[in-house]
Parts: sequence; structure tokens; C-alpha cells
Amino acid sequence: MSLSTTDTARIASLARLALAPDESERLRGQINGFFDLVERMRAVDTTGVEPLSHPVSAIEDIVLRLREDAATEPNQREANQKSAPAVENGLFLVPKVIE
Repeated sequence: MSLSTTDTARIASLARLALAPDESERLRGQINGFFDLVERMRAVDTTGVEPLSHPVSAIEDIVLRLREDAATEPNQREANQKSAPAVENGLFLVPKVIE
């Protein structure tokens, strides 16, 4: 995949960026370089390669220190919902915004 000058101008417009022509060309080169790198990575056969949980685990055995998943703060739902305009059954009610 390679971006054209038109593609770069459209991306800059969507991002609300005002780019000078030389900046646009430099940006296009950088983005196309990124796409080239992605294509080279896709070409590598990774069949049978297990994903790593951490990049260092490819070099040495590591033990991840994980904490217990437990709620440690008191439940303050009612106090937090006092300022809400509408609440029902402990849930915030919001107006419909999609037709």
C-alpha cells in the first residue's frame, strides 16, 4: 500500500492540519515507509511461533508480578449519583442521541 499526494492531503484535512507542500511530502514518505515495514513484517512466516507475554521472555524466563484483581475502594455509587439528572436502578440515564 502506498499513499498518494491526494491521500496525504485528505488525511491532513481530516486531522485539521495545515501542511506546507514540503511537510506534506515528508509526511507522505514517512507514512509510506511505515507501510513498507508492515508489509515486510507480514511477509515473515510465523507459523508455529507462540506469542510472547513479555518481550524479555524470549531471552530469559521471567515471572510477571500480578496483583490480585479485587475491589479495594468502598462502594460510593449512591454518593456519586446524587448529582446525576436521572438515575434508575443504580444506573445513569442519558438521553438518546442517535436517531
